[in-house]
Amino acid sequence: MLKYLFKPRPGVRIGDALYALAVEQARHLGFYTRLGVADRIDARFELYTLHVLLLVLRLRDENTEAGRDAAQALFDAYVSALDHALREEGVGDVSVGKKMRKLGEALYGRMNAYETPLRDDDATALAEALARNVYAETGAERANDLARYALAARAGLAAQEFNDVLAKPAWTDV
Repeated sequence: MLKYLFKPRPGVRIGDALYALAVEQARHLGFYTRLGVADRIDARFELYTLHVLLLVLRLRDENTEAGRDAAQALFDAYVSALDHALREEGVGDVSVGKKMRKLGEALYGRMNAYETPLRDDDATALAEALARNVYAETGAERANDLARYALAARAGLAAQEFNDVLAKPAWTDV
């Protein structure tokens, strides 16, 4: 029984690795210089969420158990990272639950706002959602550029082999 308790779980490792790759891309300097995303914690949260969602969608689109498991592991790693970030900021154990609930609602809201336009290749609807959430204003000029990037990234990930996505997603240039 104890051997199962201490056995490494590959899903956790793949989720952590995929999350690190999504964060690495979301931190690309071009988002902040060329696309005018503010270098604030809320804007970084938006970019992390967008990139995690792009990977989750690609993994789910594989329509296999391995794809669903990898997508779930990535999502779990992201939620765990949010919890860890709150604790590092000094949020006490009593408050973490309340703050995680708010972050969870925001996360699901963003994913719902972005998923349909990404699946439908709808640049206009995606730009509107990105303007509201990433740029915190309606009609943000750069939101169209970010929407085009996200749609191109989705197409690029879809063209990539599943195992290649797991190892190193080929992100679109910013």
